[in-house]
Amino acid sequence: MITGIGLSQIALYFLVLLLCVKPLGWYMARVYEGKACGLDRLCHPLEKLIYRLCNLRSPQEMNWKQYLSAMLIFNLFGVLAVYLIQRLQIHLPWNPQAFPNVAPDLAFNTAASFVTNTNWQAYGGESSLGYATQMLALTVQNFLSAATGLALVIALIRGLVQHETSHLGNFWVDTVRSTLYILLPLSLVLALILSSQGLIQNFKPYPKISLLTPLRYVQAKTDAAGQTLQDAKGNPLMETIQSGTQELPMGPVASQIAIKQLGTNGGGFFNTNSAYPYENPTPLSNFLEMLAILLLPAALCYTFGMMANDKRQGWALLLTMFLLFLPFMSVALVLEQKGNPALAAMGIDSVAEAATYPGGNMEGKETRFGIINSALWAAATTATSNGSVNAMHDSFTPLAGLVPLWLMHLGEVVFGGIGSGLYGMLMLVILTVFVAGLMVGRTPEYLGKKIEPYEMKMAAVAVLLMPMIVLLLTGLASVSPLGTHSIANPGTHGFSEILYAFTSMGNNNGSAFAGLNANTPFYNLVGGLEMLLLRFWIAIATLALAGSLVRKKRIPSSSGTLTTHTPLFIILLLSVTLIIGALTFFPVLALGPIVEQLMLWGHYGY
Repeated sequence: MITGIGLSQIALYFLVLLLCVKPLGWYMARVYEGKACGLDRLCHPLEKLIYRLCNLRSPQEMNWKQYLSAMLIFNLFGVLAVYLIQRLQIHLPWNPQAFPNVAPDLAFNTAASFVTNTNWQAYGGESSLGYATQMLALTVQNFLSAATGLALVIALIRGLVQHETSHLGNFWVDTVRSTLYILLPLSLVLALILSSQGLIQNFKPYPKISLLTPLRYVQAKTDAAGQTLQDAKGNPLMETIQSGTQELPMGPVASQIAIKQLGTNGGGFFNTNSAYPYENPTPLSNFLEMLAILLLPAALCYTFGMMANDKRQGWALLLTMFLLFLPFMSVALVLEQKGNPALAAMGIDSVAEAATYPGGNMEGKETRFGIINSALWAAATTATSNGSVNAMHDSFTPLAGLVPLWLMHLGEVVFGGIGSGLYGMLMLVILTVFVAGLMVGRTPEYLGKKIEPYEMKMAAVAVLLMPMIVLLLTGLASVSPLGTHSIANPGTHGFSEILYAFTSMGNNNGSAFAGLNANTPFYNLVGGLEMLLLRFWIAIATLALAGSLVRKKRIPSSSGTLTTHTPLFIILLLSVTLIIGALTFFPVLALGPIVEQLMLWGHYGY
């Protein structure tokens, strides 16, 4: 039973989000159009200094191939830098715990993850990475990968808006301005507020405290590089640990958490991410971190409307995103609040109790956040390519766990990652315009540009490549011992864990069903290649599309032109988005979460 307080929390969340959309969207449009935005006196001298240091005294406009080359080279150096920092970690300062160098396959996976804005983590941050690695490699890439996504969507918007030219802007300028004018100021403000709530920010060694009662537990054995040791059959080797002390992890946390959320990165400083008290200690910090997840992706819709000189286009896309997000979020809320039939069968959370005391499925959730904030966060983090968690998705009921899966299967266009969500949605807009044009027998147009075969090919590549790769790798891992030996839960749930892993990496999300041991050479290498392929191959198609559109003439609208900001078009766009997601992934979802829920109901008589 969802209480009035729970509903008021949801309403407040969306109210604050919507109130931020227009001013932040207006500000970002001013930044990318080179107009006065309020921070010019502070940021412009720094911007000029950066250009001078990088030998960019007079940045020139780029065509799409030049823009693409700059983006790929920049991110290639990012992969190499993050990899080398991990491999040389033992020699770096600010490593008070003397963590050893990260294993080669894990270092590659992590480098690919953070450069692609995925932030998939096959390691425990507090037990694997020193402070220098966390800051110089991961936090820096949180800014740069987010700035890359912003630069790409701005290039696409210019391709849609400008005409009869080949110029899409300058990648270096767009990246610098994204970082300097948008990401850094917002992150500084958020980090200060989060610090006031109890997020730590220090460089102290881990202190040891004495426990009142000695702790005894079983864990997997690892080698010096943190790799899980396995027996001849590939099963993890376990050992029993007994300890009378506990180490409390420290570190520069607040500065990383702010950009992790604002940049839709999601990579946590600690293994349990935003469920850990040092990352997310209070209801206010939870609200602000959750708000930061959707803040920039939602505001970018208004930015698009301003740059297109038609704000109705931006509002139409934002409304479409909300109409997709709210039903999925509601399903997760209702199913988690209803509870787990297995627990109800044991009398732990009976229907009678739930009528008096709001019960539900509290497994894997923090009591300080509860079901409402956990389910809302799960929907928000997978609607975007954020991937941070304040509850364990693996512990959701099967159909509630299907919600974050399906939100990713839609291509993470429901708000989506910073930049990548909007350009993914614009690809679906182009497909919708094409379908509508076929229905009425007219050449499809969008914002005065004809959508011709080349544009359709690029849009199709951007939309269909992800499902093809995700399904291929899921099938491969499901029939190979290299994939199945990492499963902790056999049967349908184990299949869901594999599907979730490759869906998360393929969509540059980063969240996980925690029952899968992903720190193996197979998952590290294959997953790393998947993240790189799907991030940058889709980016290539996006820029190629922008390069084609920007050269076209603008066609005056007529009585036969399909308007793309009306309720009719929004319904068409919703239909295309859902049909593509349903036709592509529904069969494989039926093998995982859906059949698991049916088995659960059947076993307990529901």
